[in-house]
Amino acid sequence: MRRVSKIAAAGVVSAALALTATACGSSTTSDSGSSGSSSSSGSGGKGVGMAYDVGGRGDHSFNDSAARGMDKAVKEFSLGSKEQTASQDETESDREERLDQLAGAGYNPVIAVGYTYGDAVTKIAKKYPKTTFAIVDSVVDAPNVDSMTFATEQSSYLAGVAAALKTKTGKVGFIGGVHNTLIGTFQAGFDQGVKDTKPSVQVTDQYLYETDSKGFADPTAAAGKAKGMLDKGIDVIYTAAGLSGDGSIQTVAGKPGTWAIGVDSDQYQDPALAKYKNQILTSAVKNVDVAVYDLIKSVHDGSPKVGTNTYNLANGGVSLATSGGFLTDIQSQLDTAKQKVVSGAIKVKSTP
Repeated sequence: MRRVSKIAAAGVVSAALALTATACGSSTTSDSGSSGSSSSSGSGGKGVGMAYDVGGRGDHSFNDSAARGMDKAVKEFSLGSKEQTASQDETESDREERLDQLAGAGYNPVIAVGYTYGDAVTKIAKKYPKTTFAIVDSVVDAPNVDSMTFATEQSSYLAGVAAALKTKTGKVGFIGGVHNTLIGTFQAGFDQGVKDTKPSVQVTDQYLYETDSKGFADPTAAAGKAKGMLDKGIDVIYTAAGLSGDGSIQTVAGKPGTWAIGVDSDQYQDPALAKYKNQILTSAVKNVDVAVYDLIKSVHDGSPKVGTNTYNLANGGVSLATSGGFLTDIQSQLDTAKQKVVSGAIKVKSTP
């Protein structure tokens, strides 16, 4: 469903949001801060090079989380930085060129946000063996790469527990941006959390696109999916789709008595979503900011963090947000579920 009828009447997706989605589809570049000295950059480079996925800074989700980590490190260590954003429908050579430009210009580390950069990081990291690279949500086996992986199925499991306990209709929904392995981990965890908590609750799983990365930057499509679910009596919707999730959240906010569950960042706290926050039940948080900050600090300190580093419930790498106080009445059940996941008593599936 790519077009949404009656959405204007519902008043949930503004023209400004549509313009934002369009703007985020183009490649962007920005510089900030001052060039780092030999001691502050870890290798005498210019600072941090950040290659965002589609949606870029301002997606209110995982790109923004990466940006927060970089901003903290840049300020703390007086580093320079350069940011570039992937465009929709770009080629593998586009991603390679973006990383090549950042590394070639002297930025260190170079951070690639998103699994789509996997092949590009593999190739470009070999070309610049003295530069530290990082990739979010993928694993690259190279001596100068920090592979940041997140147990998103675990935080999604807790989101599923919350949804099962909060639904009044006995129907909940999941919307994924792109139907791939990564987003499948969100679905798998959510579905299991719901069923482990209340087997009678009906779960509907839908995706915006099968393979097109536009699924992470199409709020209108997400609004349409959410409206369809609401019309069928679903009253809790969890959306894992980057910037597209804004459309889902706004649509849910247009129907009293329903809940949206955010993803990657604590979306209740996002200023851009402030007018909808009273219906954001919680968010399944992926602390990309922590991983990014830790990597930049390690390069700054002269001991680059490399290898595969996993962030999960046990080490605080993923979590379930409590902003708004909407989970207070079920917090004890959530705490119990978390403890069982951390201890291994509950094995959360990573595939639907």
